[in-house]
Amino acid sequence: MERALAHCDVAAIMEFELPWTCNRLGARGEYMFAKTPPVTGAEADLAGDFELEQFIHLRMLNDGFLITPFHNMALMSPDTTVVDAHTKAFRTMCTELTQW
Repeated sequence: MERALAHCDVAAIMEFELPWTCNRLGARGEYMFAKTPPVTGAEADLAGDFELEQFIHLRMLNDGFLITPFHNMALMSPDTTVVDAHTKAFRTMCTELTQW
């Protein structure tokens, strides 16, 4: 199960010094665009970034990975065999994003 949770790409977030967090729960990883996880609904609303979310959703979809709309969530089965591919796609997306 822990390997499936690796999709919550904290290493890439830290490597590129992105002001993001990722909340993991079971097979779910939810990306938030704030340095610390939001506690209230108002904080979660402030952490939203429509253009960034659109970029991430489309960029990851181009590599075959769906990030759920609204929640910015990646879901993976504990039995998945694509963790490494997802991690690579997420890191590539972070690279492209920080080169702009």
